[in-house]
Amino acid sequence: MARALRAARYTVHGYDPVTAPRTSTTAVAERAGTLITALPSSAALDDAVGRIVLARRRPHTVIEMSTLPLADKERARRRLANAGIVALDCPVSGTAVRLKERTWTIFASGDKRAFARVRPVLRVFADNIPYVGAYGNGMRMKMVANHLVAVLNVASAEALSFSRRMRLSPREVLEVFGPSPVVGTGVLRLRGGMMVRRRYKPPTMKVAVWQKDMAIIGAMARRVGARTPLFDACGPVFAAALKLGYGDADTASVYEVLEK
Repeated sequence: MARALRAARYTVHGYDPVTAPRTSTTAVAERAGTLITALPSSAALDDAVGRIVLARRRPHTVIEMSTLPLADKERARRRLANAGIVALDCPVSGTAVRLKERTWTIFASGDKRAFARVRPVLRVFADNIPYVGAYGNGMRMKMVANHLVAVLNVASAEALSFSRRMRLSPREVLEVFGPSPVVGTGVLRLRGGMMVRRRYKPPTMKVAVWQKDMAIIGAMARRVGARTPLFDACGPVFAAALKLGYGDADTASVYEVLEK
């Protein structure tokens, strides 16, 4: 995202908590009028928000783009609001590869005037930026998207494994069905090639990270009383991929679970 913003001639300030930093989250907040948070855990979001509110000159808007539990994102919104900062919930559906292709979907939610103000920033990353209403609806939409991705990922692996065992060429199956307007899907096109080649690095989405998303969706489904038998059936397949040592590999590696 930083590369894309620089290419669009934005001034970008950032902080890396791992490699010897020359700045801090607070310093970034003091320099940026619009701040983007895209973080791997609720603990990271809590830490970032705690440091943002310490800034002497605070950003007017925080665009929260992480995939995290709703309660944790709401806690961040309240803390920022108490400091006079508007938070928007704008999670992304898509991988780093999809950013280069401009096929991300960003589910924007929160204060509509604030969204209108920062929409040019989001347009740097994607053309498809639906405004989906109140803060938190973005994350709700992301859970629906990832629910579908989970099911379609395992379904793609199952179909290609089935084709191989019928002595069809999985590569030919992918060539036939990948572009199909009836059964072709973005997931099949993105991950089918990895499954055919049986090579899962570099990953577009790591299995270990995906398990975090699966847990968030599962918890929400239980909370609202939704019946999700297909999603529930996918869980053990991803867990098995993790157990087989594919934690740092792409989620397409579920193919290996079915082959083994």
